[in-house]
Amino acid sequence: MVLPEPAPEARAHSERVVARIREEIDTHQGWIAFSRYMELALYAPQLGYYSAGARKLGRDGDFVTAPEISPLFGEALARQAADVLAQGFDAILEVGAGSGALAASMLAELERLERLPAQYLILELSADLRERSRDTLARRVPHLLDRVAWLNQLPPSFAGFVIGNEVLDAMPVEVIRATRTGVEQAGVTAGADGFAWSWRAAPAELAAEAMRLGLEAGYTTEIGLVARAFVRTLGAVLERGVALFVDYGFPEREYYHAQRASGTLLCHYRHRAHDDPFFLPGLQDITAHVDFSAIARAAREAGLELLGYATQASVLVNCGITELMLRTPPEDAARYLPQAAAAQKLLSPAEMGELFKAIALGRGIAVPLSGFSWGDRSGAL
Repeated sequence: MVLPEPAPEARAHSERVVARIREEIDTHQGWIAFSRYMELALYAPQLGYYSAGARKLGRDGDFVTAPEISPLFGEALARQAADVLAQGFDAILEVGAGSGALAASMLAELERLERLPAQYLILELSADLRERSRDTLARRVPHLLDRVAWLNQLPPSFAGFVIGNEVLDAMPVEVIRATRTGVEQAGVTAGADGFAWSWRAAPAELAAEAMRLGLEAGYTTEIGLVARAFVRTLGAVLERGVALFVDYGFPEREYYHAQRASGTLLCHYRHRAHDDPFFLPGLQDITAHVDFSAIARAAREAGLELLGYATQASVLVNCGITELMLRTPPEDAARYLPQAAAAQKLLSPAEMGELFKAIALGRGIAVPLSGFSWGDRSGAL
């Protein structure tokens, strides 16, 4: 695939990111784990893809997420949030708010439902995305902005509704491969021609996890230890409430299927997907699909319950997305048809409806979640 050339200032920025990663490699005797490379490429302060100022989301960025496709996504999830808030809660925590489109849609719908929380907290590490989300909220729901506060780490404790869209897939992953003699961990080295893959015997924890999966020799894949650790930390923070994460991925038996022997690592640059994580570091997103079985296990280890697991399509339908669409009369074709096309992207199995899943975790919640009333696949985890 021929990828677009960056502007000179963007290339110069990437060269600064490369220099930072080279420095890290030199400091560690010429080799770093791929997870550390991914962490620096995405999150190095003032340099990484999510830490610097380049536009990432939307038509002018590198990819489009569901909240940017249509406010229907956030409005539907707001109905699930409203059900949870009705159980005696008064706060929402969004992890990784991106452009702020999800927060704006949810707050607007919660206002219509007369279920506005006193606080809408946003955990966002990127200064650039903090500003962009603030601008979005100021433009779309200015009268609700005083309810919103931005955080740079999880609060020490929280009770209420937690929401995260396309958060887990952006957390650094270990890349491993099975060999006839054991398990190897992918690392990164730096040479005159740039960065390159380099393999070493995997440390004990990683090797044990890979061996548990029973991978055939030659199988290459990812293990998301950071996402699991995040869920355990969230479990320690969540006193009572629900955490809902929407992302693309599979249960374990599908994730590590023989047909996925090359893994799921994927990069996004200017709305093009490719598999080279060393292309223009700092200017592209690097992701891996989510192993939802591992997320569910990590949640249980932290004392959380699995409250539901289903496709994005079924959760949105359960939350009333079709009813929300009918707020716009079908006879008003100029407004209704674009909305219907956006809903098709969110719901169609050929688009986001099947690949994207929602997982709900919680503590102290006795009432079933409406978003999982039909199509719950928790048994697959």
